[in-house]
Amino acid sequence: MTDLISTHTHGALGIIRMTRGPVNALGHALRVAISQAHRTFESDPAIAAIVLTGQGRFFSAGADITEFDSGRRAPFLTDLIAQLEASTKPVIALVNGIAYGGGFELALGCHGLAALSDAKVAFPEITLGNIPGAGGTQKLPRLIGGPAALDIILSGKPISAKRAHDLGIAQSIDGTEAEALTRIEADLADGPPQRLPRDLTVEGSPEDLSEVAAPYLRRARGAPAPAKALEGVQMAYDTPLDAGLAWERETFTALNTSPEAKALRHVFFAEREARKIEDVPPQTPKRALASAGVIGAGTMGAGIAKCLADAGLSVTVIEQEQDRLDQGLARIRAIYDEAQSKGRLSKADAEARLARISGSTSMDALCEADIVVEAVFEAMDIKRSVFAALDKICKPGAILATNTSTLDVNEIAAATSRPEDVIGLHFFSPAHIMKLLEVVRADKTAPDVIATAMALGPRLGKVPVLVGVCDGFAGNRMFINFNREAQILIEEGALPWQIDAVLSDWGLAMGPLAVMDLAGLDVGYRIRQARGPQSPYPFTTADRLAEAGHLGQKTGRGWYLYPDGARRGQPDPEVETLIKAVSQEKGITRREISDEEILHRCLWQLVNTGYQIIEEGIAQRPSDLDVIFVNGYGFPKTRGGPMFFAEQTGLARVAADVRRFHAEIGAHWTPSALLLEQAETADA
Repeated sequence: MTDLISTHTHGALGIIRMTRGPVNALGHALRVAISQAHRTFESDPAIAAIVLTGQGRFFSAGADITEFDSGRRAPFLTDLIAQLEASTKPVIALVNGIAYGGGFELALGCHGLAALSDAKVAFPEITLGNIPGAGGTQKLPRLIGGPAALDIILSGKPISAKRAHDLGIAQSIDGTEAEALTRIEADLADGPPQRLPRDLTVEGSPEDLSEVAAPYLRRARGAPAPAKALEGVQMAYDTPLDAGLAWERETFTALNTSPEAKALRHVFFAEREARKIEDVPPQTPKRALASAGVIGAGTMGAGIAKCLADAGLSVTVIEQEQDRLDQGLARIRAIYDEAQSKGRLSKADAEARLARISGSTSMDALCEADIVVEAVFEAMDIKRSVFAALDKICKPGAILATNTSTLDVNEIAAATSRPEDVIGLHFFSPAHIMKLLEVVRADKTAPDVIATAMALGPRLGKVPVLVGVCDGFAGNRMFINFNREAQILIEEGALPWQIDAVLSDWGLAMGPLAVMDLAGLDVGYRIRQARGPQSPYPFTTADRLAEAGHLGQKTGRGWYLYPDGARRGQPDPEVETLIKAVSQEKGITRREISDEEILHRCLWQLVNTGYQIIEEGIAQRPSDLDVIFVNGYGFPKTRGGPMFFAEQTGLARVAADVRRFHAEIGAHWTPSALLLEQAETADA
């Protein structure tokens, strides 16, 4: 069991150290090892107390979630915790680092909880569509009160050792393990600890929870776990502990098999799988990145500069004119000021990060940069001229990255003499907030450049996904087809507010027409004008709104009306009149369109395009596309992404719908051969 735990003594203390790499996940074998080690120490008359701790950065990151699908075996975590609680000798949890989920519950099952200064505790189960299942909803409220406990459970976010101590979770904080063990021994001399959370009661009333719960329930959009977490904490006030624990276990098991939990687990694993690249193995060398350049200090460039500075890189921002550079640097400072005002960053941290950012009106300032990210206007001639200049200025081995969202990275790379150093880093707006980073490999991009870019993503706080070169890459290519289908539905008989309501009620953060109003109808208009004629072309109404200056929220009207600067739009009768006129001009007889047809045509257009992208080798796997849409396009995590949702619906049904739409609507519904193949396999 040496790869699971180690044991030794420290005076009268018996030390059980979890050593199961990499995160001390509480799988069956580790639970057995802890149980046996506890019994050995409990039977040893020389041992006065038992200390349970971990090694390195982890106490325990919680349950082994692979067991959620493969099945769990006794002793369950609840059995192990009950054993520790019934111990004839006090058990003290020495939380040395991360104690999340079941790891936190294991610590709450001990007679005392000591923390090292790097410790963090959390209940992240809510992010996987579940609630704590081994006592968290019942014991944490007894220890620190209902409102504070509910906030920790519903947020899923970690709290520091200091915060845990202030709340009363941790009884002490020490800088080193040696100091902690010395203090534990001294405390035992004054008498054994008498603080089992299960023996406490919750003060106050369940009504105290309403204010904490309200914002989380609003954001839940009907997902069951937040409401069940609230119910569990409410029970802790007046339900006997054993009854509360039984309810919690049953609820955890039921939620574990819910569609939402399955979808969230899928996203969890898909984000990790997306980092694996078949022809770029993990041992591929990576280039050192300590300094960066950003060309362009507009909204996107400012956000990218902040991300790089937050990651510890020194950043030089380039603009052509001093006034624009000054405005860009002021824009970056405003982002940091907002983070401070919202309590996300201390003044000292903000100033330290700002100190890493400088500006210049000369690209020569980038001669020693390890990586340069271009964020200039989305025009091929401009980008090629920038990269031709960088080719002459930047040192050998510097990575040259473009933030283009649609343009051919191969053509951009061809403007240099070193196309192997060129890659796409497609940030999503606002760049300092959105989690997705599309890493676009061109035909000649070197493997170590790909490996370095993929490793940079998490360093920037992003979720990286590798894609290839095509119009729109993966995300935008799919999203353009999704939006096109919404426009076709409008011309056939639906109205913008019906489409948006269907898709937002289903779970999207915003409907496609509301998104267009938020972004500005002029943005899509310029892109379509640059692209030239397309077939089918159902954006006639959108074009006319843009040409009339009805650009969305920024002008007070677009698809919707926004009176007095309102953020939520109201249906516009003039838009409805315009839509009907356009349908008539095109000879389209409008009809009633059901909500179900709207949902399936929009979603299956995403899925069919997604399978085409996989066929072409633009993306590696369907789950990568799910990661893209969850992190970049407001697709609900509780649905798992469009490809996962299609699999759960049944690919045979999806393929049948796509075939029917192809026959009834037109060539843009040509079924993906891979979708048809997968549907046959799934149906077999």
